[in-house]
Amino acid sequence: MDRTSETTTGAGAGGEADPFTAGRVTAAVLIIGDEILSGRTRDTNLGDIAKYLGAHGVELAEARTVSDVQGEIIAALDALRTRYNYVITTGGIGPTHDDITADAVAAAFGVELYEHPDILAMMTARWGGEINAARRRMARVPVGGELVNNPVQGPPGFMIGNVFVLAGVPQIMRGMLQDVGPRLKGGAVVVSRTLRVEGSGEGAIAAPLEALAKAHPALSLGSYPFYGEDGFGSNLVIRGRDPVEVEATLTELITVLAEAGIKQVQVVETPA
Repeated sequence: MDRTSETTTGAGAGGEADPFTAGRVTAAVLIIGDEILSGRTRDTNLGDIAKYLGAHGVELAEARTVSDVQGEIIAALDALRTRYNYVITTGGIGPTHDDITADAVAAAFGVELYEHPDILAMMTARWGGEINAARRRMARVPVGGELVNNPVQGPPGFMIGNVFVLAGVPQIMRGMLQDVGPRLKGGAVVVSRTLRVEGSGEGAIAAPLEALAKAHPALSLGSYPFYGEDGFGSNLVIRGRDPVEVEATLTELITVLAEAGIKQVQVVETPA
Protein backbone atom coordinates (compact mmCIF):
# COMPACT_ATOMS: atom_id res chain seq x y z
CA MET A 1 0.00 0.00 0.00
CA ASP A 2 1.22 3.52 -0.78
CA ARG A 3 1.43 4.95 2.72
CA THR A 4 1.43 8.53 1.39
CA SER A 5 -2.33 8.18 1.01
CA GLU A 6 -2.62 8.33 4.79
CA THR A 7 -1.17 11.84 5.03
CA THR A 8 -3.39 14.83 5.72
CA THR A 9 -2.51 18.48 6.15
CA GLY A 10 -5.68 19.27 8.06
CA ALA A 11 -5.18 20.63 11.54
CA GLY A 12 -6.32 18.56 14.46
CA ALA A 13 -7.41 15.53 12.48
CA GLY A 14 -8.24 13.83 15.75
CA GLY A 15 -11.16 16.21 16.14
CA GLU A 16 -10.53 17.15 19.77
CA ALA A 17 -12.03 20.46 20.84
CA ASP A 18 -9.63 23.08 22.15
CA PRO A 19 -9.59 26.87 22.60
CA PHE A 20 -7.42 27.45 19.53
CA THR A 21 -9.32 25.50 16.86
CA ALA A 22 -10.23 28.57 14.79
CA GLY A 23 -7.27 29.52 12.63
CA ARG A 24 -5.09 26.92 14.30
CA VAL A 25 -2.07 25.52 12.49
CA THR A 26 -0.36 22.76 14.43
CA ALA A 27 2.86 20.82 14.54
CA ALA A 28 4.41 17.94 16.42
CA VAL A 29 8.04 17.16 17.18
CA LEU A 30 9.38 13.61 17.06
CA ILE A 31 12.68 13.31 18.93
CA ILE A 32 14.57 10.21 17.86
CA GLY A 33 17.42 8.61 19.74
CA ASP A 34 18.35 6.12 22.42
CA GLU A 35 20.76 8.68 23.85
CA ILE A 36 17.84 10.96 24.75
CA LEU A 37 15.80 8.22 26.42
CA SER A 38 18.80 6.94 28.38
CA GLY A 39 19.49 10.39 29.79
CA ARG A 40 22.98 10.43 28.32
CA THR A 41 22.11 13.39 26.10
CA ARG A 42 19.85 16.20 27.19
CA ASP A 43 17.44 17.44 24.54
CA THR A 44 17.48 21.20 24.01
CA ASN A 45 15.91 21.25 20.57
CA LEU A 46 12.27 21.12 21.64
CA GLY A 47 12.22 24.58 23.21
CA ASP A 48 13.99 26.13 20.23
CA ILE A 49 11.54 24.53 17.80
CA ALA A 50 8.50 25.62 19.84
CA LYS A 51 9.64 29.25 19.87
CA TYR A 52 10.53 29.20 16.18
CA LEU A 53 7.19 27.69 15.16
CA GLY A 54 5.26 30.08 17.38
CA ALA A 55 6.85 33.06 15.66
CA HIS A 56 5.55 31.65 12.36
CA GLY A 57 1.99 31.15 13.59
CA VAL A 58 2.35 27.40 14.11
CA GLU A 59 1.45 25.92 17.49
CA LEU A 60 3.51 23.03 18.79
CA ALA A 61 0.78 20.69 20.00
CA GLU A 62 2.64 17.48 20.82
CA ALA A 63 6.12 16.07 21.30
CA ARG A 64 7.23 12.45 21.47
CA THR A 65 10.55 10.74 22.02
CA VAL A 66 11.23 7.32 20.54
CA SER A 67 14.20 4.97 20.45
CA ASP A 68 16.28 3.98 17.44
CA VAL A 69 13.84 1.25 16.43
CA GLN A 70 12.42 1.57 12.94
CA GLY A 71 8.97 0.22 13.77
CA GLU A 72 8.55 2.64 16.65
CA ILE A 73 9.64 5.59 14.53
CA ILE A 74 7.20 4.64 11.77
CA ALA A 75 4.29 4.17 14.20
CA ALA A 76 4.91 7.52 15.88
CA LEU A 77 5.40 9.32 12.59
CA ASP A 78 2.21 7.90 11.07
CA ALA A 79 0.22 8.93 14.13
CA LEU A 80 1.62 12.46 14.18
CA ARG A 81 1.60 13.29 10.47
CA THR A 82 -2.06 12.41 10.11
CA ARG A 83 -3.05 14.49 13.13
CA TYR A 84 -1.06 17.70 12.69
CA ASN A 85 -0.25 20.10 9.87
CA TYR A 86 3.48 19.58 10.26
CA VAL A 87 5.89 17.17 11.91
CA ILE A 88 9.54 17.93 12.66
CA THR A 89 11.85 15.05 13.47
CA THR A 90 15.26 15.51 15.09
CA GLY A 91 18.11 13.03 15.21
CA GLY A 92 19.10 9.86 13.45
CA ILE A 93 20.39 11.20 10.13
CA GLY A 94 24.12 10.72 10.75
CA PRO A 95 26.54 8.16 9.27
CA THR A 96 26.37 5.34 11.81
CA HIS A 97 24.39 2.09 11.78
CA ASP A 98 21.85 3.35 14.32
CA ASP A 99 21.02 6.47 12.26
CA ILE A 100 17.87 5.04 10.71
CA THR A 101 15.53 8.02 10.52
CA ALA A 102 15.74 8.27 6.72
CA ASP A 103 14.94 4.54 6.42
CA ALA A 104 11.95 4.88 8.75
CA VAL A 105 10.57 7.98 7.03
CA ALA A 106 10.86 6.38 3.60
CA ALA A 107 9.08 3.28 4.88
CA ALA A 108 6.33 5.40 6.44
CA PHE A 109 5.69 7.07 3.09
CA GLY A 110 6.02 3.85 1.11
CA VAL A 111 8.91 5.06 -1.07
CA GLU A 112 12.52 4.09 -1.68
CA LEU A 113 15.66 5.89 -0.60
CA TYR A 114 18.16 7.13 -3.17
CA GLU A 115 21.48 8.93 -3.01
CA HIS A 116 20.76 12.56 -3.82
CA PRO A 117 23.21 13.86 -6.45
CA ASP A 118 23.39 17.32 -4.90
CA ILE A 119 24.43 15.86 -1.54
CA LEU A 120 27.01 13.62 -3.21
CA ALA A 121 28.39 16.69 -4.98
CA MET A 122 28.63 18.55 -1.66
CA MET A 123 30.48 15.63 -0.11
CA THR A 124 32.88 15.35 -3.04
CA ALA A 125 33.63 19.07 -2.86
CA ARG A 126 34.28 18.86 0.86
CA TRP A 127 36.10 15.55 1.23
CA GLY A 128 37.25 14.81 -2.32
CA GLY A 129 38.08 11.43 -3.75
CA GLU A 130 36.10 8.37 -2.78
CA ILE A 131 33.13 8.90 -0.45
CA ASN A 132 33.01 6.02 2.02
CA ALA A 133 29.89 4.00 2.78
CA ALA A 134 29.25 5.70 6.11
CA ARG A 135 29.19 9.16 4.55
CA ARG A 136 27.05 7.95 1.65
CA ARG A 137 24.38 7.02 4.20
CA MET A 138 23.92 10.74 4.83
CA ALA A 139 23.23 11.32 1.12
CA ARG A 140 20.09 9.16 1.16
CA VAL A 141 16.75 10.90 0.69
CA PRO A 142 13.28 9.41 0.13
CA VAL A 143 12.00 9.59 -3.43
CA GLY A 144 9.87 12.74 -3.67
CA GLY A 145 11.72 14.47 -0.83
CA GLU A 146 13.09 18.00 -0.97
CA LEU A 147 16.34 19.10 0.66
CA VAL A 148 16.41 21.31 3.74
CA ASN A 149 19.49 23.51 3.70
CA ASN A 150 22.18 23.01 6.32
CA PRO A 151 24.16 26.27 6.64
CA VAL A 152 26.27 25.03 9.55
CA GLN A 153 28.10 21.80 8.77
CA GLY A 154 27.48 18.55 6.96
CA PRO A 155 24.74 17.31 4.62
CA PRO A 156 21.24 18.82 4.52
CA GLY A 157 18.02 17.48 6.00
CA PHE A 158 14.95 16.84 3.91
CA MET A 159 11.21 17.36 3.70
CA ILE A 160 8.62 14.90 2.42
CA GLY A 161 4.88 15.51 2.63
CA ASN A 162 4.29 17.47 5.82
CA VAL A 163 7.38 16.06 7.55
CA PHE A 164 10.68 17.90 8.06
CA VAL A 165 13.64 15.69 8.94
CA LEU A 166 16.38 17.61 10.75
CA ALA A 167 19.63 16.86 12.53
CA GLY A 168 19.79 16.22 16.26
CA VAL A 169 22.87 18.36 16.96
CA PRO A 170 21.34 21.60 18.34
CA GLN A 171 23.49 24.07 16.40
CA ILE A 172 22.90 22.26 13.12
CA MET A 173 19.19 21.81 13.85
CA ARG A 174 18.78 25.55 14.48
CA GLY A 175 20.50 26.30 11.19
CA MET A 176 18.19 23.93 9.31
CA LEU A 177 15.15 25.55 10.91
CA GLN A 178 15.90 28.72 8.95
CA ASP A 179 14.99 26.84 5.77
CA VAL A 180 11.85 25.38 7.34
CA GLY A 181 10.20 28.70 8.20
CA PRO A 182 9.62 29.89 4.60
CA ARG A 183 7.82 26.62 3.82
CA LEU A 184 5.32 26.90 6.67
CA LYS A 185 1.80 28.19 6.12
CA GLY A 186 1.11 29.53 9.57
CA GLY A 187 -2.03 30.87 11.17
CA ALA A 188 -2.50 33.80 13.51
CA VAL A 189 0.37 34.17 15.96
CA VAL A 190 -0.50 33.38 19.59
CA VAL A 191 0.17 36.26 21.96
CA SER A 192 0.78 35.89 25.70
CA ARG A 193 0.55 38.05 28.80
CA THR A 194 1.84 37.06 32.23
CA LEU A 195 0.69 38.22 35.65
CA ARG A 196 3.02 37.38 38.53
CA VAL A 197 1.19 36.76 41.80
CA GLU A 198 3.32 36.73 44.97
CA GLY A 199 2.42 35.45 48.40
CA SER A 200 -0.68 33.51 47.32
CA GLY A 201 -0.84 29.81 46.54
CA GLU A 202 -2.78 28.18 43.74
CA GLY A 203 -5.53 27.22 46.18
CA ALA A 204 -6.43 30.90 46.54
CA ILE A 205 -6.05 31.63 42.85
CA ALA A 206 -7.89 28.63 41.42
CA ALA A 207 -11.52 29.77 41.75
CA PRO A 208 -11.23 33.24 40.16
CA LEU A 209 -8.94 31.86 37.46
CA GLU A 210 -11.37 29.09 36.59
CA ALA A 211 -14.29 31.51 36.40
CA LEU A 212 -12.34 33.75 34.05
CA ALA A 213 -11.30 30.81 31.89
CA LYS A 214 -14.94 29.76 31.48
CA ALA A 215 -15.88 33.32 30.53
CA HIS A 216 -13.22 33.39 27.79
CA PRO A 217 -13.30 30.01 26.01
CA ALA A 218 -11.24 31.35 23.09
CA LEU A 219 -8.28 31.87 25.40
CA SER A 220 -5.95 29.59 27.33
CA LEU A 221 -5.31 30.51 30.97
CA GLY A 222 -2.67 28.67 32.96
CA SER A 223 -1.10 28.84 36.41
CA TYR A 224 2.59 28.06 36.91
CA PRO A 225 3.68 28.10 40.58
CA PHE A 226 7.12 29.08 41.82
CA TYR A 227 8.88 28.60 45.13
CA GLY A 228 12.19 29.97 46.35
CA GLU A 229 14.11 31.80 49.03
CA ASP A 230 12.35 35.03 48.07
CA GLY A 231 8.88 33.60 48.54
CA PHE A 232 6.23 31.77 46.58
CA GLY A 233 3.41 32.47 44.20
CA SER A 234 2.34 31.75 40.66
CA ASN A 235 2.74 33.10 37.16
CA LEU A 236 -0.65 33.33 35.49
CA VAL A 237 -0.37 33.18 31.72
CA ILE A 238 -3.07 34.24 29.26
CA ARG A 239 -2.67 33.04 25.65
CA GLY A 240 -4.77 33.73 22.59
CA ARG A 241 -4.83 34.91 19.01
CA ASP A 242 -6.77 38.13 19.63
CA PRO A 243 -4.43 40.68 21.25
CA VAL A 244 -7.33 42.91 22.27
CA GLU A 245 -9.14 40.13 24.11
CA VAL A 246 -5.91 38.97 25.75
CA GLU A 247 -5.18 42.47 27.05
CA ALA A 248 -8.75 42.99 28.25
CA THR A 249 -8.70 39.63 30.02
CA LEU A 250 -5.46 40.56 31.77
CA THR A 251 -7.15 43.67 33.17
CA GLU A 252 -10.16 41.60 34.21
CA LEU A 253 -7.88 39.07 35.90
CA ILE A 254 -6.25 41.76 38.01
CA THR A 255 -9.71 42.94 39.05
CA VAL A 256 -11.11 39.54 40.03
CA LEU A 257 -7.98 38.70 42.00
CA ALA A 258 -8.24 41.99 43.89
CA GLU A 259 -11.86 41.19 44.70
CA ALA A 260 -10.60 37.89 46.16
CA GLY A 261 -8.11 39.79 48.32
CA ILE A 262 -5.11 39.03 46.12
CA LYS A 263 -3.41 42.33 45.38
CA GLN A 264 0.30 41.52 45.30
CA VAL A 265 0.43 41.19 41.53
CA GLN A 266 2.69 42.46 38.77
CA VAL A 267 2.47 42.28 34.98
CA VAL A 268 5.74 40.83 33.71
CA GLU A 269 7.16 40.26 30.27
CA THR A 270 6.27 36.85 28.90
CA PRO A 271 9.41 34.96 27.78
CA ALA A 272 9.69 34.77 24.01
